[in-house]
Amino acid sequence: MNLSDPKQLASLLEAILLAAGKPQSLERLQELFEEGERPEPALFKEALAILGRSCKGRAFELKEVASGYRLQVRESFAPWVGRLWEERPQRYSRALLETLALIAYRQPITRGEIEDIRGVAVNSHIVKTLIEREWIRVVGYRDVPGKPAMFATTKVFLDHFNLKNLDELPPLAVLRELEPEPVLGFDEDLPVPEALQARADLSAPEADVLPRDELSFSSLLAELDAMEQDLRTDFDDLAEPAEPLAPDEDETPATQH
Repeated sequence: MNLSDPKQLASLLEAILLAAGKPQSLERLQELFEEGERPEPALFKEALAILGRSCKGRAFELKEVASGYRLQVRESFAPWVGRLWEERPQRYSRALLETLALIAYRQPITRGEIEDIRGVAVNSHIVKTLIEREWIRVVGYRDVPGKPAMFATTKVFLDHFNLKNLDELPPLAVLRELEPEPVLGFDEDLPVPEALQARADLSAPEADVLPRDELSFSSLLAELDAMEQDLRTDFDDLAEPAEPLAPDEDETPATQH
């Protein structure tokens, strides 16, 4: 194989990404070649561009996410591909999705600040679930009484929701337009809409070509209740004071003591 030919290199990279089963960074792809045969970085990028174009009209696409490049089934095929797996993944409550959305848009943010916006206490299980899925992590502690933990999203979160970086999050104004008549309510037991759940049900990390279990973040957030009008998207609020953390309890209205 002539590794200096970008077309042949593109075919080789396709084979590697099909077998990998998860995103591969450009650095990791380069490490797979012996030093004497390793193509130049510019040639790698040219080969990836060729591979991306070759996917046009095919059932899968080349996608760059936070952790690198991967080949994934196109979203339009998700409802049928998802039927390959009999076990249905965990269903996420509206309360969990709202909490995740607030962390994504206002990070770093404390649990108390999330409760102030939503008007209810955050169930401890929600935070635990998000941390266990590696969608969020503790990035520090607010310098106020009680030293509440500050949460932010991770690369795993970006990968799962098909994002390269936080700049690709859709503007909140756009999301509100997608839901002209929001149904207000924060009951954790409210069901997730069927269309959204169908896309979330795709989960096959062992597949040769990853089906797109990473549902669109735009579609996910469009199903959430309308956010507060003053919701900020900048993350430069480290010095702002925060309210004391609410006690760990079920999803019940927060009260002042």
